[in-house]
Amino acid sequence: MNHLPLKPISLIVNQAHQGFVKMSNIKGIKRSEAVLHMAKKLEKSFDDILQANTLDLEISREMALPDLILEWLKLTPQRLKFTIEILKALAELPDPFQKVINSPYQVTYCQNYSQLMPLGVIALIYEALPELAIITAGLTIKTGNSLILRGSSEASNTNSIITQALQIALEEVDFPPYCIQFLPPEEGYSIEDLVTQEQYLNLIIPYGRPSLIQKVTQTATAPVLKSAMGNCHLYWSLCHDLDLVRHVIVDSYNTIPDPVNAIEKVLINKQQKSNSITRLFNHLKENNFTLVGDESLVADFPEYLTVIKPSGWNQSFLNKTIAFRFVDNLAEAIAWINEHSSGHADCLVTDSYQEGRIFAMETDSALVYINSSPRFYRYLQGSNSVFLGISNQKGHRRGLISLETFTTLKQIVVGDGQSINN
Repeated sequence: MNHLPLKPISLIVNQAHQGFVKMSNIKGIKRSEAVLHMAKKLEKSFDDILQANTLDLEISREMALPDLILEWLKLTPQRLKFTIEILKALAELPDPFQKVINSPYQVTYCQNYSQLMPLGVIALIYEALPELAIITAGLTIKTGNSLILRGSSEASNTNSIITQALQIALEEVDFPPYCIQFLPPEEGYSIEDLVTQEQYLNLIIPYGRPSLIQKVTQTATAPVLKSAMGNCHLYWSLCHDLDLVRHVIVDSYNTIPDPVNAIEKVLINKQQKSNSITRLFNHLKENNFTLVGDESLVADFPEYLTVIKPSGWNQSFLNKTIAFRFVDNLAEAIAWINEHSSGHADCLVTDSYQEGRIFAMETDSALVYINSSPRFYRYLQGSNSVFLGISNQKGHRRGLISLETFTTLKQIVVGDGQSINN
């Protein structure tokens, strides 16, 4: 049964814009205090959030949802605690607007510089993964933006409790109303209605399976920042460090619950030793990976591999499946990656410094890893950065989605009151 929205979505987006405008006079220290207060309010709501999540899980299991979505949905005490710690870390970070940036050009007789500024109204459209609402709320409030959350129906109870805690926290520190709003899908708020509110919506971030990203990208009339997950490639050059190859692949899956940078495709130099390949396959099988490959590799290693579907090279598996393929050299590997990879994180394992330089320069990916695990960290203890995800699209927001992603650039020219023609 379809429900009519309780409040027109155009009004909700307009109210979010008004909340953003009223935040313009709030100083950075107050924004940081608000983020910290959100963390404390979530701690007080800890048990209520977990109870709501248990209810969502029970309903989702009865509906026989895919295991992937159930894993994303399951908000363990450890996951929730870590997410709250991310908010606390955000509160301690410097105000991103205190930094003045040199202007790319100079105007005669004028002082010319650039300044980071808030974006405006940001919408997060996310699939399960309830902690993303918390992290995005911290990033948006820290940067003086307002946020509209549109989660998926399987996480409605969890998302509702989280949003209420965040809204109450902002109300208690006297932030303007409507800085954070939640659109329950069961109340008739569709993705299509939200992403076409271009008048006041300044950025849309879809987060989930590729089908969701594609749906938002094809429908939206407001700007979209595509996030990417899976389908990362590794080229195993004529490097004999098998332990490093094994570590890079397995460690890339250790981001819980969404292995953003999981290596799902491995390109192997044809001259690689057969026994080294066999040892790699055995190690991955022992770690519960499913292995597939192209026909030539399957013919050589039929006891380990099954044939991949042609469409599989361009898709994210998101289920601990890895596809293998032989290539002749680095140039062929780079060409294959640039054509088939998701383009957000790709890897090279090599003994050659020159190969590393070529791979870094010619691989068309937002992030390139050389002899290093691409494992994604939203927050690493002791670091000074918090990341929501990774974008694979070109432009100034490409790569890690961080505080600066939620800002825009304003150029400021200050003259001395005289014409430059004098």
